[in-house]
Amino acid sequence: MNKFTHRKTIISGIIIGVFGICIVQLFNLQVIDESYKLSAINNAQRTETQYPARGLIYDRNQELLVYNQAAYDLMIIPRQVKVFDTLELISILGISKETLEKNIHKCKHYSNFKASILISQITDSKYARLQEKLYKYPGFFMQTRTLRKYNVAHSADVFGYIGEVSPAQIERDSNYALGDYIGINGLEKSYETVLRGTKGKRILLVDNYNRVKGSYHNGDYDVPAIVGGNITTTLDIKLQEYAYQLMRNKKGGIVAIEPSTGEILLKVSSPGYDPQLLVGLERGMNYRKLQADENTPLFDRTVMASYPPGSTFKTIQALIGLQEGVITPESRFECHGGYFFNGLRMGCHNHASPLDLKASIQHSCNPYYVNVWRRILENSKYPNVREAYGNWRKYVMSFGLGQKICPDFRNELSGSIPSQEYYDKVHKTKNWHWMYIMSLSIGQGELLITPLQIANIAACIANRGYYMTPHIVRPSEQVSNYVEKHIVPIDRKNFEIVIDGMQMAAGGGTARSASIDSIIVCGKTGTVQNPHGADHSVFMAFAPKENPKIAIAVYVENGIWGATYAAPIAGLIMEKYLTGKISPRKKDLEQRMMNANLLPVSKQLKNAENEENIGD
Repeated sequence: MNKFTHRKTIISGIIIGVFGICIVQLFNLQVIDESYKLSAINNAQRTETQYPARGLIYDRNQELLVYNQAAYDLMIIPRQVKVFDTLELISILGISKETLEKNIHKCKHYSNFKASILISQITDSKYARLQEKLYKYPGFFMQTRTLRKYNVAHSADVFGYIGEVSPAQIERDSNYALGDYIGINGLEKSYETVLRGTKGKRILLVDNYNRVKGSYHNGDYDVPAIVGGNITTTLDIKLQEYAYQLMRNKKGGIVAIEPSTGEILLKVSSPGYDPQLLVGLERGMNYRKLQADENTPLFDRTVMASYPPGSTFKTIQALIGLQEGVITPESRFECHGGYFFNGLRMGCHNHASPLDLKASIQHSCNPYYVNVWRRILENSKYPNVREAYGNWRKYVMSFGLGQKICPDFRNELSGSIPSQEYYDKVHKTKNWHWMYIMSLSIGQGELLITPLQIANIAACIANRGYYMTPHIVRPSEQVSNYVEKHIVPIDRKNFEIVIDGMQMAAGGGTARSASIDSIIVCGKTGTVQNPHGADHSVFMAFAPKENPKIAIAVYVENGIWGATYAAPIAGLIMEKYLTGKISPRKKDLEQRMMNANLLPVSKQLKNAENEENIGD
């Protein structure tokens, strides 16, 4: 073989080797390694998530409360992004450069190839400006979704709000991805699986500027979104609106229940806030403002605030005393301005003495219920006070106290009915005396009850011995609410006696400011001691006496006497619900309640007395 032939062989080998390498590399790129294929597809196609509209929320009369409005998210595919005009983009969006850079970094961390939300909840005006300029921003595109819109400027504690899903929630539920929205609290959270619907997808063909050129395969591979289910609440939204007007500039909570069904007619936590504040680009800023508000509007006082029930609790003490046989309707106890024992004194306001059971409810006599308490705990049926207390506690908890009773609210607290073990620790003995816990006799001390639970007590008394599971969403094909009947182990005849006393209280006793023309109201006031300022005003009632339609609890912080604010507010609400109007004789009272400002409590209010000096 000559030199020329040898060189020819070497050159041919090199050429064949190069071609071989090229063929192998092409095979690798086109068959084995799909990254370039994916890149090519991503450059020519775009898969958009189709977000379903969330379900609508109605009141009991089919008034639309919560619906949806169009909104837009600015999406980003980080790998497709090229150098762009940062100043122009932040100017259109109204955000800082730092926020933009932080969000881009977050999206890159999530995925370089997948689309994710850069800026969410963009309004129509900003969307229109951005859409005109979007061709200058490769890797960016707009995605349509819906946001909540409210027909009322209150009841945020009922509806709750939606926000972006957290990484932890994504891990727990594969239905969610980065940038998705989820119910954070209220009904939006409790009924998330009903309201959210099912996401779909759309595959689009795009050019190198990310502009849509049509559907991929005429949409054959698209998946339509399924709209979320609607829910109907038990609220009477007009009554709710009226209750908010009465609670303006006051702290507290109101709950009203239809006794026969357990349906919640109204639920007012005051001060509240406009639910629209937590929608849109400004939601974060608004949330921080609400958090910083000294009046704590984000705190739901109807199911999270646990208060002593005050003298409203005397109705339960009377029922237990009657059932245990330690008192009769004719039992009388002396009252000389208070109860005195071993150097201890529990005060009381002026009234006739002695009183029988019905009159003790009418005039809310403290010494009467200290004596009832003593008889309950010194009952010879039980070996000691500790065992008698345990039996008493079972009765109390049968009214739904010391436990969560409304499954519709995930933020509900149980309150507290202290156990025997609790007092064992406090008093460092199991042989404690009834006097150690005498304050419980009039609903003070360690008892903690929510306004919802107080309203439920009223419903239970109205039903003469049972309550239906309180709920604020009506059962439907999509909503499985288990509404049960809960029986209290107290005879019906004993309820009739206590109800007569409550009728006397509303007719001519401490609760007469809650009376309604031609309708028999049964109620009980309470004044709750408050070491941090003026006492709290509390009232519970139901009406009419026979076949009751509404049971209500009103709790007004720093409202002094139960008869000063809570009773008249409850009376106005019941009258509005039962008659559809307020009688002329109560118009001045209505204006006085609406105009009263207890934020903050004034020195004049702290030292004030009830206008009629009727006390509790």
